[in-house]
Amino acid sequence: MSESIDRQHDELAKIIESYSGHDGVHATDIPSLFFNRQTTITGPAYGVFKPSLCIVVQGAKDVWLAQECFRYSPADYLVASIDVPVIGQVVEATPSLPYLSLKLEFTPKQVLDVLSNLEAHLDSKEDSNRAIFVSRIETSLLDAVIRLVRLLDNPVDIPVLAPLITKEILYRILKGQHGGKLEQIAIEGSYTYRINNVIERLVHRYDQSFRIEDLAEMANMSVSSFHRHFKEVTAMSPLQFQKQLRLYEARRLLLSESADAAEVAFRVGYESPSQFSREYSRMFGLPPKEDMKRMKANYNQQMDA
Repeated sequence: MSESIDRQHDELAKIIESYSGHDGVHATDIPSLFFNRQTTITGPAYGVFKPSLCIVVQGAKDVWLAQECFRYSPADYLVASIDVPVIGQVVEATPSLPYLSLKLEFTPKQVLDVLSNLEAHLDSKEDSNRAIFVSRIETSLLDAVIRLVRLLDNPVDIPVLAPLITKEILYRILKGQHGGKLEQIAIEGSYTYRINNVIERLVHRYDQSFRIEDLAEMANMSVSSFHRHFKEVTAMSPLQFQKQLRLYEARRLLLSESADAAEVAFRVGYESPSQFSREYSRMFGLPPKEDMKRMKANYNQQMDA
């Protein structure tokens, strides 16, 4: 990396440290901006990525989409263009050099607003693309990101300036190495746009059963074409996608509420508690009850450290 990028990372690291203070994910006064600090390598974290830009300032992280791994470090940035269930794990972090990163969430409408001001689309190809991509970091992108996070020192400027700088950040991504992949999410009629309409339905109604024919009709595709493009975007089938959403939400409910595993199984859409337990074990390595014990024990160890 260049000296200028190193200097930019140093400034971002100081800002993230000043607004974090302790390990964990930290919301900021900019509603779409989050900081993450970790002093140790973490275990797998399961969740749904919203459309977002992720930049690592120190350390490194792996993000798994189905069986595909995306590693990014200070030399890169990661973009998720649509909602997708992922597994994230910090793989480089120490107390003296903690993992530091930021995430900026955005919407397809914000991407479309940027595209509407361009004289020509950057990439008019109709191919569907992976929902996640990693690109090499550039000084122009980091410059805009730094100006955004500096607004935290002057909160009165955030309502006016944050949307403008966010628009510039999206422009820099669109002009970057894989900008065409982000562009497709906002172009009505593209395969990625149509798949995203179905994904929004699955994300918000993960507990409901579906017919693949109905989803294909929603995307205005044949069943075979829908299957192919859905897997190209998400690296999994619609059924696998829904299963991950259900299991991630079930784990969240088990952690946040004193709910019985069978009750949670029904709430997330399973008709059979035994099937839920089997699939939960395959996903997380232990049945629900034992997994909760493990997670609570790990949490207590962190608190005692």
